[in-house]
Amino acid sequence: MTTSVPSRLPSGKNSTAEKLLVAASELMIERSSIEISLSDIAQKSGANAALVKYHFGNKDGLLLALLARDAATEMSNLEYLLAQQITSTAKLKLHIAGIIRAYHRFPYMNRLIHYLLHESVAGSADEVSKFFVAPLLDFHRRLLAEGVSRGEFRQTDPVLFYTSLIGACDHLFFGRHAMSRATGVGPVTDDVCRQYIKHMETLICGGILTQAEEAAAAG
Repeated sequence: MTTSVPSRLPSGKNSTAEKLLVAASELMIERSSIEISLSDIAQKSGANAALVKYHFGNKDGLLLALLARDAATEMSNLEYLLAQQITSTAKLKLHIAGIIRAYHRFPYMNRLIHYLLHESVAGSADEVSKFFVAPLLDFHRRLLAEGVSRGEFRQTDPVLFYTSLIGACDHLFFGRHAMSRATGVGPVTDDVCRQYIKHMETLICGGILTQAEEAAAAG
């Protein structure tokens, strides 16, 4: 079965579809895992498991709709950020912080992306690319081009930039379990999130900003 994001979810805060999405989200956060069953979702939401098929086709369809829902707000923020009358450097720092906080707010996001891109039913990877990968990569292209035209950024390949930033977010959350076994580090707390934002700002800006902009930022 090919799964796609439903073209329109039932409106209203109390719609069954929305309850199912909320239940799935809460369960994955509580368990730190995307391994949840239809019966788990049904029990958490108070709805019948058969309604997952009615609204989303199957469980993968629900997971795809959940990722689309979570990504929608973040993607809409990109256009707003790009339109702001601030320096490209300030936009870059806000974007770095925003992406890391989004992964922190939805800790299952990276695992869900991996699953839907590589392990789910046919068509899921195309859908994720349409509503997450492509818009984010396009934003990076435009932001980097703006920064170069203003003399703030060095020429930077947007694909490599995307790989660096999203890969860094991915490993902080997805690779945390492996690191905890190897080094004893704890979970990603709010404080860890703030530290990582600062670290990534320093790392990325140190590689992208022109010498003049770097001096201005430091001063």
